Amino acid sequence: MAPHSAKKFNPLQFLSFSGPYKILHMTWFAFFLTFMAWFNMAPLAAAMKGDLNLSDSDLKVLMICNVALTIPARIIIGMLLDKFGPRKVYSSLLIIMSFPCFVFAMATSFTQLVITRLLLGVIGAGFVIGIRMVAEWFPPKEVGEAEGIYGGFGNFGSAASAFLLPTIAVSIFGGENGWRYAIALTGATCFIYGFIYYANVTDTPPGKTYHRPKRSSAMEVTSMASLYGLIFMQLPMLLALGVLAWKLYTIGFLPTQGKHVTYGVLAAIFCFQAWKAWTVNVPNIKSGYDENDKYEFRQVAILDLAYFVTFGSELAVVSMLPLFFKNTFDLSLQQAGMIAATFAFMNLFARPMGGFLSDRFGSRRKTLSFLLGGLSVGYYLMSSITSEWPIVLAVAATMICSFFVQAGEGAVFAVVPLVKKRVTGQVAGMVGAYGNVGAVCFLTVFSLFAVETAAKNFFLTISGCAVLCLAASFFLKEPKGSFADTHHDEVEPEGSTATGVIL
Repeated sequence: MAPHSAKKFNPLQFLSFSGPYKILHMTWFAFFLTFMAWFNMAPLAAAMKGDLNLSDSDLKVLMICNVALTIPARIIIGMLLDKFGPRKVYSSLLIIMSFPCFVFAMATSFTQLVITRLLLGVIGAGFVIGIRMVAEWFPPKEVGEAEGIYGGFGNFGSAASAFLLPTIAVSIFGGENGWRYAIALTGATCFIYGFIYYANVTDTPPGKTYHRPKRSSAMEVTSMASLYGLIFMQLPMLLALGVLAWKLYTIGFLPTQGKHVTYGVLAAIFCFQAWKAWTVNVPNIKSGYDENDKYEFRQVAILDLAYFVTFGSELAVVSMLPLFFKNTFDLSLQQAGMIAATFAFMNLFARPMGGFLSDRFGSRRKTLSFLLGGLSVGYYLMSSITSEWPIVLAVAATMICSFFVQAGEGAVFAVVPLVKKRVTGQVAGMVGAYGNVGAVCFLTVFSLFAVETAAKNFFLTISGCAVLCLAASFFLKEPKGSFADTHHDEVEPEGSTATGVIL
C-alpha cells in the first residue's frame, strides 16, 4: 500500500518526519522561506524610506512591483512544474531568486529598487510548486488539510518577516545599514535551503507515476467552451501588468514611449497565448476525450476569482498594514511590524482550518461560500478602524478578518488539486496568478486615494469584491471524488493518450 493511504489525516502523525509528512514539512518550509524573502521589504519600508529618501508614492509603487511579475511567473512555473517535477523546480527557484534578493539589499537608487523588486516577485511563484508536491503524497480525502498546513505554515513567512526583520535589523545589525543586512539574510537562507531541499525530497511516493499533461506549453482543456474561457481569463492577468506600467509612467519612471511599448508587448503576449491555447487544445478536443477524462474550465475560473479576493487581499494588506498601524496609532517601526504580523500570523491556524472544514463538511463549495461571506464582513469591519479605536480592538478585528481570508485560501486549494490531476501545476499556477492580479488591483486602489482615506476605501473595495465572488461561488461544482481514497484520474481511462513518467 502506498504510504499516503491512511484513512484520515492524523494530527499526531503530523509530528512525524517520515513518508508523506517529511515531504510536507520540507515543502512548507521551502514555501515559508520564499515568503520571508518576498515580503522582506514591507516591515523595513520606513527604514528604507529614510535611508534612500523615498516618498510615500515611491513605496506604493514598490509594493505593486513586488507582486506584479508573480502573475506571469506562476503561470510559467506551473508549466515547468508539470513538466520537470516539484523537486527540481522548487530547488532551482530558491537558489536563483536569492541573487535578486542580494542585489536589492545593496541597492542605492530607486531604479535599482524597482528592477530588483520586480525580479523578486518571481519567488512568490514558489507556492504553486508545493501544491502539486503535496497532492502527489496525500489522497483526496486528506488533501484539504495537507494543503492547508502547507499553505498556512508557508504563508507564515510573511508574518515572520514582519515580526523578525525589524528586530534583526535594529537589535542585531544596527546602524543605518541594518535593513540591508536583514534583507540579505533572507536571500542567503533561500540559497542554502535550495540545496537541502533537492537532496531530501522526491516528486512521488515509491512506485507512483508522475502524470504529465499531453502538452505543457498551454493549459489542457477538454471542450471548446472551456478553450474560449481559458483565452478570456488570460486578459485580467495582462491588464494587471498594464496597470503596473501605467503606475510607473505616472511617477515618471517609465517614459511615454516605454509605456506604449509595454502595452504593445502585453497585447502581443495575449495574442501569442491565445494562439498557443488554440493550437495545443483544438486537435485533442476534436479527437475527443473520454467522458471521465473531461473537466470544466468554469471550475478554474471560479477558483481564480475566489483566490483573487482571498490571497490577493492578503498580499495587498500585508504590504500596507505595517505603515497603516504605524500612521494610525503613531507606533514605532518595531511595534507596527509586530502588530501587523497578527494578520499573517493567523495563517498557522486559519489556512489549515479552511482545508479541515473543506474535508469535513461534506461540501467543498459550501465551505468556500461561507468563508467568502465572512471575509466580506471582516474587511467591512477593518474599514471602520480609526485612531479612536482601542488598539486591542483594532488588532482583534484584524485577526477576525484574517481568519476568513486565510481559511478561504485553504478552501480554494482544497479544490484545486481535484480539478484535473495531470494539469494540477497549471491550474494552481493560474489560480495563484489571480491572487497576484488581486494584489495589484487592490494596491492600485490604495494608491489612488489620499493618505487620509486610502485605507478605508481600500478595505471597502475588497469587501465589495468578496460579495461578487461569493455570488460566483454558487456556480462551483463539487469535484469528482472529493472525498475518495485516490484521485479520480490517477489511473488513466481506457483510450486516453495522456502519458505518465516515473521519476
